[in-house]
Amino acid sequence: MIVLCTMLVIGLLLGFVGAGGSGFIIAILTEVFGIPIHTALGTSLAAMVFTSLSGTLSHLRERNTMVKIGLATGLFGAVGAFFGSRLASFIPESELKFFTAGMLILSAILLWIRVKAGFGKFATQKFAEKNRSSKSRFWMTAAGIGIITGLLSGAFGIGSTPFIQIGLLVFFGLSIQLSAGTTMLVIIPIALVGGIGYYSVGFLDLKLFAEVVIGTIIGSYIGAKFTTRLNPMILKIAMVAVPLIGGIILLI
Repeated sequence: MIVLCTMLVIGLLLGFVGAGGSGFIIAILTEVFGIPIHTALGTSLAAMVFTSLSGTLSHLRERNTMVKIGLATGLFGAVGAFFGSRLASFIPESELKFFTAGMLILSAILLWIRVKAGFGKFATQKFAEKNRSSKSRFWMTAAGIGIITGLLSGAFGIGSTPFIQIGLLVFFGLSIQLSAGTTMLVIIPIALVGGIGYYSVGFLDLKLFAEVVIGTIIGSYIGAKFTTRLNPMILKIAMVAVPLIGGIILLI
């Protein structure tokens, strides 16, 4: 029951920022509840399928999602996630925890730079429009974002939410609200295939999986309702804070 209630609260936060939140969930499961990190990775990544699905449905109703971009990027992300999940089984537990924490902190730093300096400076709106309008550039951009973030997600159990959001912000020119909603759609195939990869090597606790899913799916659906209703500055701060806190928890 404690795990379930904790996941409900986490789901509220993740739905708001448009995150699958696997990395943050991993930090809580390993450091608060003492779950081995490989099992935490596999369980939380698989649970993100349902968390992201719930959040995506809510974001679709709020019209925060670019469906074509999300599906194309997620398709390539699934390929990367499968190979990444197989790679993770060869990484020792102590090193995997360090790598996961490092990726979470790096993602927080990148998002902070995006909020303060603006990654839009590195890509003009004209550049983003070309990527959306040209078929070849569209698929190349979707493949680049998807494969890279999928590998990160599969190898380190994180949803790669900040990396996906930055890719959508810079290369497709989406607004911060659209990037949040579209990212949840991208995460669905990544989490599904990555979870299958972890299950195939025995790193998936079904009881824990059920508790994580039930708590986060309810919370993320409710949390997504606040994405467009609160001040955008609150959303920006939350986007940075979630992965940063998760990384710090793992390191401490």
